[in-house]
Amino acid sequence: MRRSEVNKIVRDAEAFIASFSVKLPPFARWSPAELKANLASAPTILAHRLGWDITDFGQGKFADYGLVLFTARNGAAENLSKGKGMVYAEKVMISRDKQYSPMHRHNIKSEDIINRGGGKLVLELFSAKPDGSIDPEAEVRVYTDARERRLPAGAKLTLEPGESVTLHPNHWHGFWGDKDVLIGEVSSVNDDLTDNIFRDPIGRFSKIEEDEPPVHLLVSDYDTWLKG
Repeated sequence: MRRSEVNKIVRDAEAFIASFSVKLPPFARWSPAELKANLASAPTILAHRLGWDITDFGQGKFADYGLVLFTARNGAAENLSKGKGMVYAEKVMISRDKQYSPMHRHNIKSEDIINRGGGKLVLELFSAKPDGSIDPEAEVRVYTDARERRLPAGAKLTLEPGESVTLHPNHWHGFWGDKDVLIGEVSSVNDDLTDNIFRDPIGRFSKIEEDEPPVHLLVSDYDTWLKG
């Protein structure tokens, strides 16, 4: 992806999020220089990979395969093993009209996916076999806002604005909106580097071609722009 494309996606995302009167934390608005200047007092931004994340899943077709994410808070993996401390994470996401987030699951993370507004959010669901692969026949059991749902393999669950679904590591899921959708995610600690298991070999983070300065750094920029 070109940086100019990423910058436009971020600006559009800021406007879309604001249209629902959702306020992001102050560091969402920091320029690269402001982020760098504030790292000493906000070290968890790097350590816990907070901030903007734009991905086309390595497909080069963001309108068809892509997602906008902003991680507002995130704990640490060691907290999960200790069973105390910050063991949770929160994201705001945007899925554009018919934009697909590919089929995947997690080894550790459980999450609530919430339709915060806009169109309907559609999730295609499968259960996992004991070896973690997709079971094309097994029933899928999930909870939607405290209500147990039993669905056939490959069922398409539609969430209206305000509705949510709880997904566990045994739940394979891909999703899209029937038009632009604002999505919330509340989960256990999030690790996008190692805990995303995709059905098909794809890239999680996009390679950026620098054709103009960044408006905001992406989480995937941190290692090259802020470290060393």
